[in-house]
Amino acid sequence: MSAPPPVPAETTELLGNGDTARASLEALRSEIAKAVVGQDPAVTGLVVALLCRGHVLLEGVPGVAKTLLVRALAASLELDTKRVQFTPDLMPSDVTGSLVYNARTAEFSFQPGPVFTNLLLADEINRTPPKTQSSLLEAMEERQVTVDGTPRQLPDPFLVAATQNPVEYEGTYPLPEAQLDRFLLKLTVPLPSREEEINVLTRHSDGFDPRDLKSAGIRPVAGPSDLEAARNAVARTKVSPEIAGYVVDICRATRESPSLSLGVSPRGATALLSTARAWAWLTGRDYVIPDDVKALALPTLRHRIQLRPEAEMEGVTPDSVITAVLTHVPVPR
Repeated sequence: MSAPPPVPAETTELLGNGDTARASLEALRSEIAKAVVGQDPAVTGLVVALLCRGHVLLEGVPGVAKTLLVRALAASLELDTKRVQFTPDLMPSDVTGSLVYNARTAEFSFQPGPVFTNLLLADEINRTPPKTQSSLLEAMEERQVTVDGTPRQLPDPFLVAATQNPVEYEGTYPLPEAQLDRFLLKLTVPLPSREEEINVLTRHSDGFDPRDLKSAGIRPVAGPSDLEAARNAVARTKVSPEIAGYVVDICRATRESPSLSLGVSPRGATALLSTARAWAWLTGRDYVIPDDVKALALPTLRHRIQLRPEAEMEGVTPDSVITAVLTHVPVPR
C-alpha cells in the first residue's frame, strides 16, 4: 500500500464537501512529514482506519517513530490523544477508568481512564496479560466502556493504535486470534532507508524535538467535520457484485490454503471491502476496482490468518500466502 496520488484541482472544484474533505486529508501527509520522515504507507493506513471506524496494529522495532506518528496525526487532525504503556502489572481499570469514593459526598463517582480519547496509543500491547488486553475489546467493538453495569460512550472518532515489537517475545503475551481479528489493519513500520535516516539525524542536529510538535510547525489541517464528511463520501462509494465476489473469493481461497491452519473469516472479508472503498475514495473515485482490493489485501488480512507450524518452519510468511492467493484468484473484468 503506497500513498494515494494527489487529487486534481479541477476534480475538487466539481465535487462537493467530500472532496474538500479529501483535499484536507491529503494535506495530512505533508503536515505529518514535518515530524516523521517517510512512513507514508503507515500514515495512509491510519487515515483509512479512521475513515472505516477501525483500529490499527502497528508492528515495528523500537525507535522507528510509531509513537511520534500517532501524536503527529492527532495534532494534524486536532484530535485528543493519550498514550498507555502496557506493562505486566497494568490493570483493566488503569485503561478504562474506575469508580472513586468521594468522602465529602459519601458517593462513588466515575473517574474516566485514558481510553476516553480520540486516538489511544496502546504501546507494546503484547506486554500486558490477557485480562488487561481484553479490557480494550468492548471499547474497540462497541465504542463504549461498561463499569459497574453502566455503559459509558466513548468520543467519536475513536481509534486504538496498538504497537508491538516483532523481535522480542520474552515476557510477552501474544494477542489471541479473536482479538487480532478486531483490528482493521496491521501495518508494518519498517526501518528508514539510508537517505531517510540521514534526514532524521539532520533534523535532530538542527534542533528538532519530537516531544514538542508545535516547534516543528505542525498545525491542524483537518478536523472532525472533515472526517465525518469523508466517511459519508466513502459510504457512497459504489461496489459492484463482481467486486464483492472478488473479495469473497480471496478470503475463501485463504481457508483452502495448505499453508494455513486458519483462513480469513467473514469479518475479514467485510473489513477488506471497507478498506478498499476508503482507498478508492482517497484515490479520487466513487467506485471500487480490483486494484483497490489488492492494495489493501496485505494490511487488512495478514493478521487474520494462522500459519501451520510446518509452513512456518519452511519460511512461509502470512504476506507470501496472501500474495500467492492474489496471484491465483481470477480478477473480474
